[in-house]
Amino acid sequence: MEGITLLLVEDNVLNQKLIFLTLSKYGFNIDVANNGQEALDKLDSKTYDIILMDLMMPVMDGLEATRNIREREQENGNKNIIIGLTANTYDADREKCLNEGMDEYMPKPFDIEKFQEIISNFGFEMTSV
Repeated sequence: MEGITLLLVEDNVLNQKLIFLTLSKYGFNIDVANNGQEALDKLDSKTYDIILMDLMMPVMDGLEATRNIREREQENGNKNIIIGLTANTYDADREKCLNEGMDEYMPKPFDIEKFQEIISNFGFEMTSV
């Protein structure tokens, strides 16, 4: 998993720390953004293999950030893998994420096994370091 870059977009500091520490054990190179606007700012200067995007955040939520990212991709030709992360676990929430341009959806609390299953669908494999 070494060399795989991940942008964690999450406003809750406890969730940030939990996910950061968990994924660091698998060799991910992780940057953190506290909201969607910070994520867009980070994407101005760096590319990421995976974006783990919370839905409900101040300043700019995850859905709006995803729409902005997808619009940018139309211009620059990049394609980011965006995985929605939310406490809402209804099927309608998953559909909303996918309809807004996210590639997949994952309920909170963060589950490393579910995450591993999702990213394997995109060709990534996790091994502990």
